[in-house]
Amino acid sequence: MATFVEGPVRVTVPATSANLGPGFDSLGLALSLRDELEAEVLPSGLVVEVEGAGAGTDGTGVPLDESHLVVRAMRAAFALMGEQPPGLRLACHNRIPHARGLGSSSAAIVAGVVLARGLVAGGQLLASDEALLELAADLEGHPDNVAPALLGGFVISGREDERWYAVRAGVDPRVSAVVFVPPAGVETTVARGLLPDVVPHADAAANSGRAALLVAALTGQPEHLLAATRDWLHQDQREPAMPETLALVRALRADGVPAVVSGAGPTVLAFGAGDTSELEARCPQGWQCHALAVEPEGAVLG
Repeated sequence: MATFVEGPVRVTVPATSANLGPGFDSLGLALSLRDELEAEVLPSGLVVEVEGAGAGTDGTGVPLDESHLVVRAMRAAFALMGEQPPGLRLACHNRIPHARGLGSSSAAIVAGVVLARGLVAGGQLLASDEALLELAADLEGHPDNVAPALLGGFVISGREDERWYAVRAGVDPRVSAVVFVPPAGVETTVARGLLPDVVPHADAAANSGRAALLVAALTGQPEHLLAATRDWLHQDQREPAMPETLALVRALRADGVPAVVSGAGPTVLAFGAGDTSELEARCPQGWQCHALAVEPEGAVLG
């Protein structure tokens, strides 16, 4: 039987940007914008507190019951370790915008599995990092966001022989990012629903080549980022759901800026180097702009 840790445990989890143009469902990058969460075992009941993103009190906020995504992830991780606590308190301070393509759901899932492991004495022995990656990717359905949220940095991920894999790669220190966040979100299910079931072989081949180039560009040759971030498979196809996003991507790229749709959108991510003030000045009216670094650390328990 599991022994639970007394007192609260805390975790911070980074935002992530997946796809990065041609790396559809396989490439992801952790960014220096973090959610902070705290959890503790109670004698009974469930208490969920939310500040920041998702804290709406008019019916627009995230649920404050067992259906809360962090709670669901915690329950799954507790089940993996063979025990459920009698009660829970969860407090979330959310800085990652919701439904914007910056990995908020993956951050929630990763936070949940890491918090649950941290609340169980000897949790590292009961649930390894590899087991948490498997569980988090199963819950999310794909690994491109959960892998960098858990591991940090730049991660290549996928599925092989019925198991998820994630491989970290270094990032050139000259690489930074600016994200342009629109006021309204787009649900991932809507964005994915716009993608065709079949793509031309030439487009798939072109995307494969650019994805390979993107790994080289991010790890040591950022001068190739503009060419390396060209996509044929998913960005233009999502334009009906986010026309302003695609317009900004095209305008930035026309001026030589390596810009992409972040994840399923509608946030735009633009790679920069050094001073990004001119790039930040391109932020459309009503949008939010954040200059971010590549975050080398994933989920941090402490």
